[in-house]
Amino acid sequence: MNDNPVFSLEEYLGRLAKTRESMYRRGIEVLLVTDPSNMNYLTGYDGWSFYVHQGLLVLMDREEPVWFGRMQDSNGAKLTTWLSDESVRGYEDHYVQSNLRHPMEFVVKLLKEYGADKRRLGVESDNYYFTGKCLQTLTANLPGVEILDANLVVNWERLIKSPAEIAYMRQAARIVEKAMATAMETIDVGVREGVAAGEVLKTQLSGTDEFTGDYAAIMPIMPSGRRTSTAHLSWVDRRYEKGDLVLLELAGNVRRYHAPLSRTLFIGTPPSELLDVAKGVIDGLNRVLDFIKPGVTGEEVEAQWRRSIAGTKVVKESRIGYAFGLSYPPDWGERTLSLRPGDKNVLVPGVSVHVMPGVWLDEFGFECSEPIVVTERGCECLVNYPRKLAIK
Repeated sequence: MNDNPVFSLEEYLGRLAKTRESMYRRGIEVLLVTDPSNMNYLTGYDGWSFYVHQGLLVLMDREEPVWFGRMQDSNGAKLTTWLSDESVRGYEDHYVQSNLRHPMEFVVKLLKEYGADKRRLGVESDNYYFTGKCLQTLTANLPGVEILDANLVVNWERLIKSPAEIAYMRQAARIVEKAMATAMETIDVGVREGVAAGEVLKTQLSGTDEFTGDYAAIMPIMPSGRRTSTAHLSWVDRRYEKGDLVLLELAGNVRRYHAPLSRTLFIGTPPSELLDVAKGVIDGLNRVLDFIKPGVTGEEVEAQWRRSIAGTKVVKESRIGYAFGLSYPPDWGERTLSLRPGDKNVLVPGVSVHVMPGVWLDEFGFECSEPIVVTERGCECLVNYPRKLAIK
């Protein structure tokens, strides 16, 4: 058992109780949790072991969840979670990446051991870590058992952040401020893109004098030139040139809690079309931030964005934001609330949203975003960084 947990045992038990209430409403008697973010949320487990199958079994009649994973990762579970040693179960290495057997067969053995192999089983059916082979193996080895879709059950419980979670996100915000400043200072004519990315990564991990940083769920997104016309590209082996546009989407991370931030840099004299788009996006973002408050829905926030950019040159078809917080690769989003048409989820105090109205046109793009937490009267912008097109 971890003697120095990230959160209090009371907070972990509260999260577990809310998850069981959600299970009860859905008729789930056993929940199989395989998303590492959800594993961390419920127990504190933190290890780079998600390349093999691992997870938690949450039973209604057993106080502690059961962690399972590769045997050599078992001590990691004992060191990072609040679970007792009896609740940490490692499987033998012959299950690892084998064509002869699958770790879900070990899960079936655990279910039988705990008398839960006949109960309705909920699985996170659409996360990055639960495969078709997982479902196939469970179905074949649990004949007659009803396997229910429990996708995002824990994710939705993560939507409203506790004061302790928000405190870590504020620390992450201090780190991303430093990382963005590092990028702005390093990027210049003649500098290799990989060198700039390396300096950003160093800043992300080094953190501040008060606290260290952790690896973000997404590597620095830093495309330049025409590569800015699309989302989610990073650096390449070239040197920056005069006239380059550079998109920067970075994050700070503390204890797996993120603070993502986007800004745009131009080297030289920016063209008028870019200046027009930048003004439209920033003005729209400012109006959205002023609009956000408890009681509004995701689609109402997005509608305010569309009203704000009416008559400008800004065109954006995708969502303008999403819930974020605790996460592991490949994404810092929580896959729940989105700021887009049709999302009727209500924003309440404690909800954290990355308001990200990125624009990607035929020849170039522009990004300027803010990570916010909904408060009793409006929203708190976690980051303090100039909201403008940077020119160098």
